[in-house]
Amino acid sequence: MNFVEELRWRGMVHTMMPGTEELLSKEMVTAYLGIDPTADSLHIGHLCGVMMLRHFQRCGHKPLALIGGATGMIGDPSGKSQERNLLNEETLRHNVACIKEQLARFLDFDSDAPNKAELVNNYDWMREYSFLDFAREIGKCITVNYMMAKDSVKRRLNGEFQDGMSFTEFTYQLLQGYDFLHLYQTKNCKLQMGGSDQWGNITTGTELIRRKLGSENEAFALTCPLITKADGKKFGKTEQGNIWLDRNRTTPYAFYQFWLNVADEDAERYIKIFTSLDQETISSLVQEHSQDPGRRILQKRLAEEVTVMVHGRQDYEMAVEASNILFGKATKESLTKLDEQTLLDVMNGVPQYEFDRTLLQGEGVKAVNLTTEAAPCFPSKGEMRKLTQGGGVSLNKEKLTAFDQFITEDDLLDGKYLLVQQGKKKYFLLIAK
Repeated sequence: MNFVEELRWRGMVHTMMPGTEELLSKEMVTAYLGIDPTADSLHIGHLCGVMMLRHFQRCGHKPLALIGGATGMIGDPSGKSQERNLLNEETLRHNVACIKEQLARFLDFDSDAPNKAELVNNYDWMREYSFLDFAREIGKCITVNYMMAKDSVKRRLNGEFQDGMSFTEFTYQLLQGYDFLHLYQTKNCKLQMGGSDQWGNITTGTELIRRKLGSENEAFALTCPLITKADGKKFGKTEQGNIWLDRNRTTPYAFYQFWLNVADEDAERYIKIFTSLDQETISSLVQEHSQDPGRRILQKRLAEEVTVMVHGRQDYEMAVEASNILFGKATKESLTKLDEQTLLDVMNGVPQYEFDRTLLQGEGVKAVNLTTEAAPCFPSKGEMRKLTQGGGVSLNKEKLTAFDQFITEDDLLDGKYLLVQQGKKKYFLLIAK
């Protein structure tokens, strides 16, 4: 497989330094992509870069995932309006360990293949480097004029943002440039990849290699576009914040729902960028989707591929089952399988009522009293009785056989929830306090 051709048809090439494609066609190339460890999980904003590494390895090249343990202590000014909070060493070490575990779902770190992936951390080579040595050996190679010409620096210095730019952030591109130099010398790494906002930092690295080691030492750069939604808004952000790869931050159900609910136009782009499906398969899916968009074929396959890749087949199937609780034929068994956070994610937007837990003690409380007095799911006892007798009321996905059926603590989901359903689509979540 030709890596650049693979990225091109997927819409994943933004800018590429001349000679990059020729280099990749004649040898197995080592390339790196940097990941900022500001949290203990990647989010889907990282996925385009991670997929670049995945495609790179599938095309027979060797990927390096660089965790910015050192540069993460400073903060990258590219595209940022404010300086980042600095992280301590203990937090960074924890974040790096968590990120490596997530990357292993995308990249082969463990085989004996010559192009197996490696994880590197720039803290390992920066922690013993004194400021004086760095200033003398590296700082002298790149002029201030060169650094100030970068867009990420100019935007901050020209007053586009009020806070200006600290010396700490100003040095970031030099530190990232040194990463490239170090990996070029120690890992024969000739290519750096990243998002289009990283172009300035990446080319500082190629320039540093040339100036430090001589013009015969060539290094290359390739960036992918920054991913947006069809409406131009930032990809991966919701009202609740980032969509994380860590299940404790974003449940597999919420993760699956994000992809399932993207617009048709976005689904056609995203399935190329965020899956490993081949061109023929995707073309077939696009054609099938266009014939009946209401079936949401693209969204369903996209959601399946990405959820399985990130969380595994079992969590994907659980997410599909959870989706069926509100919109399909689900059972009490599938409801009881859900953990508390997934249940709350599924019930987001459903009317919720709190009631006194003591009502359920002893023989319990009659369903008609609970759902009209303690939690007003129904306007009157007569209405609730009538609906129940007609088979139109369910508790925890099972039909109520009698309006005066007793409900006890044994009926609670996760020890505190009851799901009341009226008809096919009207739900209420009751919470015992």
